[in-house]
Amino acid sequence: MSRILSMRPFLAICLGAVCTAALALPLAPTAGASAAPAAAPRPAPAGELPGSTQSLPVAALGAPAPHPDARDRTPAPAPQSLGLPARTVRPFSLLGVVWDDAAAELRGRVQVRTRATGSGDWSGWQDVQVHNDDAPDLGSAERRDSEVRGSTAPLWVGDSDAVQLRITPESRHRARAALPGGLRLELVDPGRAPRAVRGAHADPPAPLTPEATEASAANAKLAPLGATEIPALDQAASQTDLAAVDGSPPAHTYVGPRPRIVTRAGWGADEKLREKAFTYTRTVRAAFVHHSGSGNNYDCAEAPSLIRAMYRFHVKSNHWRDIGYNFLIDRCGTVYEGRAGGVAKPVMGAHTLGFNTDSTGIAVLGTFTDDEPPPPAVDAIARLTAWKLGLYSVDPRATTRLLSGGGNRFPKGTKVPLHVISGHRDGFTTDCPGVHLYDKLAATRLAAAALQGR
Repeated sequence: MSRILSMRPFLAICLGAVCTAALALPLAPTAGASAAPAAAPRPAPAGELPGSTQSLPVAALGAPAPHPDARDRTPAPAPQSLGLPARTVRPFSLLGVVWDDAAAELRGRVQVRTRATGSGDWSGWQDVQVHNDDAPDLGSAERRDSEVRGSTAPLWVGDSDAVQLRITPESRHRARAALPGGLRLELVDPGRAPRAVRGAHADPPAPLTPEATEASAANAKLAPLGATEIPALDQAASQTDLAAVDGSPPAHTYVGPRPRIVTRAGWGADEKLREKAFTYTRTVRAAFVHHSGSGNNYDCAEAPSLIRAMYRFHVKSNHWRDIGYNFLIDRCGTVYEGRAGGVAKPVMGAHTLGFNTDSTGIAVLGTFTDDEPPPPAVDAIARLTAWKLGLYSVDPRATTRLLSGGGNRFPKGTKVPLHVISGHRDGFTTDCPGVHLYDKLAATRLAAAALQGR
């Protein structure tokens, strides 16, 4: 019988040509590792829980953790690994790491483990996608009026009440790169949707807030005020959606059948979180496909909670004006309204740095660098783009030229030829939307064109 030896992993820490070994974080929380949870959030309005965000400063491992209100803006010492020891916190379901300078990169590996609420079981270590390339354009109103932060992708971990974090800086030529300043771990509780959204129809729905009224009214030509979904239409009926597009609709166009779209009211958006005003571009000439990078450990019933958590992470943690994507699609192929302003309108998103103007951003919930995207989600991309691009007389098989607003692949002012249905990596150097989803886009273009009747 073979014998398995239990060993703790270690980190090699190098200063110049001298290296020492240091024990990594233990694989289980040690006694006394828990810290008192942060103060309880304010009570939620009747019938719903709006959610909350816990923001914890990251410290050098083995060093005393700073006070939660500390705002250390200096870069972390290069040779140290950072993180948080295992600690009990208020319940949360999504997490991510943020830092002060949106232009800075976190060069290293970010890993977390979490404890499930109720069972007390700890997960194994999970990698957090470090490079989160979804962002508002340089010079846009979204950046002028707020201190936009850099961040990892958000990771969905499910209902959890404890967390442990380690960040291992990238090692090159025996020297560790400095990590960005102001590193914080953000823990997001998505809250619960209003009772009517959860299916408890016995009680009358609460009156719409002014912010919710405005968000719903942006879709007034497609669904009644306060509707939780915009119903599907066949191709012939979808021609009437041209009236929902600002400006004069073309005399003839190919519009695909409208898919069912769950509205912001349908997934339970807290409309008080976002900026009040909507931002628009001139038209829609392209669609960029993304994966959310939030992992595949969710079921379709959890998708609205995941979207609420992502919305809060984008607004409260990244300091964006609203959720970055124009649309989201879950693994079952359900389409959700993203950024407020009207699903038929050319809403300016924060999804493809440099190419948010005259485009729409579609994120499939999940991570597809190693896993295949579910077929219903891929089909939903074709259905959504056939309808949305059709409203603007765009052939999904075509190419277009977009003016770069600046990014890591195309300098500002460059006119870039792109597929009308592009992956995020076509406009920015990134792995998004994951190789397995990206490889489906050629067939998606053909499927969307067929749905338009081309």
